[in-house]
Amino acid sequence: MKKIIKKTTLLIIIFFLFSTINTYADTFEIRDYAPSIQLVVLYTILALIPAIVIMMTSFTRIIIVLSFIKNAVGTQHTPPNQVLIGLALFLTLFIMTPIFAEINDEALQPYLSEEIGQDIAIERAMKPLREFMLNQQKDTKDLSLFMEIAHIEITDDMSAEDIPNRVLIPAFIIGELRIAFQMGFLLFIPFLVIDMIVASTLMSMGMMMLPPVMISLPFKILLFILVDGWHFVISSLVKSFKFG
Repeated sequence: MKKIIKKTTLLIIIFFLFSTINTYADTFEIRDYAPSIQLVVLYTILALIPAIVIMMTSFTRIIIVLSFIKNAVGTQHTPPNQVLIGLALFLTLFIMTPIFAEINDEALQPYLSEEIGQDIAIERAMKPLREFMLNQQKDTKDLSLFMEIAHIEITDDMSAEDIPNRVLIPAFIIGELRIAFQMGFLLFIPFLVIDMIVASTLMSMGMMMLPPVMISLPFKILLFILVDGWHFVISSLVKSFKFG
């Protein structure tokens, strides 16, 4: 299973690399440039590929919500950012495993067996990712925005296949940011109430010099423990993603 995940991840990176290079080569006529310039472009795109791949998965929503819950509780350095990023990566792998498995079956294995070419393999690898991104779009507002910016006419008979990746990917990212901020806002409310109650109590007792954060922090941690906060947050995050 680990070998399949490694091969699939490597193949996705290679596919994105080749598809991005081909796109830029056609758009900016990179093929006409000197080999040294082509090499610079190649390394630049290669450095951006991991970030591009992460932005097309569930990682964005997960890491933002985890950051919100950390700020809401008020613990400055607990848990550390490395722990949150690691948790987000493993949750992303858990959520995206069916998609990676489909990429492995439909694109990776046929490509390694030389049954299909590079272009067909890229197209098959992008299909499950596109379906995942489309399923997360609750409405077409973001898609319509980027379709309008790209000067692509929206028709009644337009299908999902007619939406180019350069429109779908930024629309997906904007949608993920909006959903993550909505979830973060809801998580902030109970802890904000505790801060307000503690601050009002301290003011009524005349304890102006005592920082309310120092008193409210144990109560917020206690609340998070009593409601089994990590189970609630992770469960809500995983169930918030739609498949089909």
